Amino acid sequence: MMTSRHNDSPSAELLREALVQQLRKRGFIRDDRVADAFAVVERHVFVPEGTPLEATYNVDDSVATKTDEHGVIVSSISAPFIQALMIEQSGLGPGMSVLEIGSGGYNAALLAEVVGPDGRVVSVDIDPEVTDRAKVLLEAAGYGERVTVVLADAEHGVPASELFDRIIVTVGAWDLPPAWLDQLAEGGVIVVPLRMNGVTRSIAFRRVADHLVSTSAEVCGFVAMRGDGEHSEPVFRLPDAQGRHVSLRFDTGVPENPSLLDGVLATQRTAVWSGVTIGHGISFADLHLWFACFLPGFCKLAADEGTELAEERGKWFPFGVVRGDSFAYLAVRPAVEGAGVEFGARAYGAHGQEAATAMVEQIQAWDRQARSGPAPTFAFWPTGGDLTRIPEGSAVLEKTHGLVTISWPATS
Repeated sequence: MMTSRHNDSPSAELLREALVQQLRKRGFIRDDRVADAFAVVERHVFVPEGTPLEATYNVDDSVATKTDEHGVIVSSISAPFIQALMIEQSGLGPGMSVLEIGSGGYNAALLAEVVGPDGRVVSVDIDPEVTDRAKVLLEAAGYGERVTVVLADAEHGVPASELFDRIIVTVGAWDLPPAWLDQLAEGGVIVVPLRMNGVTRSIAFRRVADHLVSTSAEVCGFVAMRGDGEHSEPVFRLPDAQGRHVSLRFDTGVPENPSLLDGVLATQRTAVWSGVTIGHGISFADLHLWFACFLPGFCKLAADEGTELAEERGKWFPFGVVRGDSFAYLAVRPAVEGAGVEFGARAYGAHGQEAATAMVEQIQAWDRQARSGPAPTFAFWPTGGDLTRIPEGSAVLEKTHGLVTISWPATS
């Protein structure tokens, strides 16, 4: 185990011990080697100066390390829970070689602890400020000789590098470029936060014949990939009477004629309710994924402060659907019987009732076919593979370098 060369304060050590306990208690850490890594690597060494220790070691908090000119986060240290979860997903062990795509320093140090002195860690990032900072911090923390930091666009792989037993992607990816698969060893695992029609899952993939099959998938969110692997999402900003906006963001299925939505926020709002209820505090993340799979015109919503939607926060969620000159969004109201809420859809536009009905029909289909069944599985089919083996009933999402399929066991 590494003994840190950085002066550690008693309060930081206590917070680190508490962090490991929380990660174990909540099920994010099961492997003792992962727990040992979190216990010894000093996270506070890698965060920006002035970051409170309590935020640094909070199990759920990410820490921004760089923003662009608009204040948008372009690099961060992920929350401890997602770092632990992804390392566990990978099945990383002593003596393995691992490629980290997206640098920061801290996660690479964790990986170095897990693989041990006989393993190898390579961390790659497209941003020279990020790689320079990571090198300095890793050296200061005692990992300078155990982690190789490379400046490159990972879309094209790591130049002059051997195959890796594991690849862990720490930025939101829209696709899996061929270079990643080319550098994955036989029997290797790649863990990637994959964006699928606006919904992200951290998926562990293992190669099976000519494609990749998931072994686990977890809800997550990440800063988006930059460089040649970046994927833009068209955003339509719909103004209200005061000049404030509701924004609709699309991954796929962009409306052919968005001008049909002009003035839509001035129309009478309608609602359709599903009869499907859920208790307070219960996750329904798979409903979002179901929409992404089976709801044509699916999009993500955001509302400026002062808009009608902003004033009703807590009664709706940022998932919607566009139908021509109308759009609907996922809404909730108190359940008629007992605790919890009922799902439904509210809508704007002349054909809002149709848009809301389309969303409600998918809420009901999810409730009947998938809500209580096994979790969906995922696969990636590189271009040129045998697509006849795609399971019947799978949702198919087109990517630049292949297809992603999502199979819900109850529907196939």
